[in-house]
Amino acid sequence: MRYFRYPLNEFSASDKKFELTIGGSFFSLDEMRLNLMHGGDPVTARMNFKDIYPWPVKLLSPGVMGWYAFVPRMECYHGILSMDHSIEGFIEADGIRTDLKGGRGYIEKDWGTSMPSSWIWMQTNHFDQEGISLSGSIAKIPWLGSYFTGYIFGFLYEKKLYRFTTYSGAKVTELDVTRDNIHIRLESKAYILDIDADRSEGVELPAPRLGEMTAKVKESLHSSINVTLLRKKGSCMEHIYSGTGRNSGLEFVGEIAELIKGLKK
Repeated sequence: MRYFRYPLNEFSASDKKFELTIGGSFFSLDEMRLNLMHGGDPVTARMNFKDIYPWPVKLLSPGVMGWYAFVPRMECYHGILSMDHSIEGFIEADGIRTDLKGGRGYIEKDWGTSMPSSWIWMQTNHFDQEGISLSGSIAKIPWLGSYFTGYIFGFLYEKKLYRFTTYSGAKVTELDVTRDNIHIRLESKAYILDIDADRSEGVELPAPRLGEMTAKVKESLHSSINVTLLRKKGSCMEHIYSGTGRNSGLEFVGEIAELIKGLKK
């Protein structure tokens, strides 16, 4: 893995929209320009993003965290800028250029001082048809001297975002983690989202701890996630979608017992 450090004076960000510059690289909702140097080997990329699908923003629910976004001094804040979009461009590393035309993209952001002590995170938008995307996380949230387990899941299908979140009243009714699999079932008043994620080997990524990039997180980008969405109809269930997301991002850090205990609070 290649990790690039920059002095603070080489970072700048807009306070009005998602645009930031780090060294010679630029990131926004519309494009990414990557200019890195690893020894004598440059890593470059040029990407344009189209048909962005953001998580809805409302006055009292400004994004994926809902009203929790207004709570000061949380250790980690989370935002989803695009559940799914198209990509055109390329990335070049080790002298090999890869054409990204026809690819699918996803953009999220995190900020704060530390990642949670326990969490699950997953994302995929490589299903059997374009426009389908899953993003979800379950995490230990410190709260008033104790903690609870919070969760944010969104499933985009046929241009509709099905949301299962702590603040919307949805419930995690099943949660299990084994060496090879993560199983989660979420229920809202009207829908059920059933998830089975196959775990695969990941790589260690630097992560924040108390404001410093000293923690390590294992993340895989080669997992597969089976998703089923059902609609409740009285005592029956109506099947909406079943499919498998490929090239999935998947993380599990900490203790499953800690997450399950926090769900009962």
